[in-house]
Amino acid sequence: MWPTPVELKGQHVVLAPLSQDHCTTLQAASASGDLHRLWYTSIPSAEGMAAEIDRRLALQSAGSMLPFTVMTPDGTPVGMTTYMNIDATTKRVEIGSTWYAPSVQRGPLNTEAKRLLLAHAFEDLDCVAVEFRTHFINHQSRRAIERLGAKLDGVLRSHMRIADGTLRDTAVYSILAHEWPTVRSHLTWQLERPRP
Repeated sequence: MWPTPVELKGQHVVLAPLSQDHCTTLQAASASGDLHRLWYTSIPSAEGMAAEIDRRLALQSAGSMLPFTVMTPDGTPVGMTTYMNIDATTKRVEIGSTWYAPSVQRGPLNTEAKRLLLAHAFEDLDCVAVEFRTHFINHQSRRAIERLGAKLDGVLRSHMRIADGTLRDTAVYSILAHEWPTVRSHLTWQLERPRP
């Protein structure tokens, strides 16, 4: 199995292997902003959280996903993220199925979570590329991906059907292994600079 579950720790975030033990707190995090009502993305409702955890853990058992619970440094679950669409032969992963409670959005938590995931992918797993995908019209997500230093590979038009039945155009971004040192320096600078 590649990659194997791991805990990644930073100053602003802890990424722990996803567990049903986190369900109740993740339910509260999702409910705090009615995140499941966003039509252009798929975030589990409080009622659907246990099933979503089971789904992600089943994909982990099948070797196509490595799910994490996103936690604040004190261990409070505030969201989820994953390595997904895992290609163990080429050593390529996508970072996706990510969501955070509103209380931790637009702060250092996301930047550090992505830095930890990217560092683990490139430095420990020896990935050749890390991919990010989002709905073409999810401008908040696209800006966040671009701030990481990922480059737009293209748009997959009518790529997939989403929960409301509409077809999603998917913006595909990636960071390649040779780009990682520059991206790492940029993310470190973002985390260390004073915030207003």
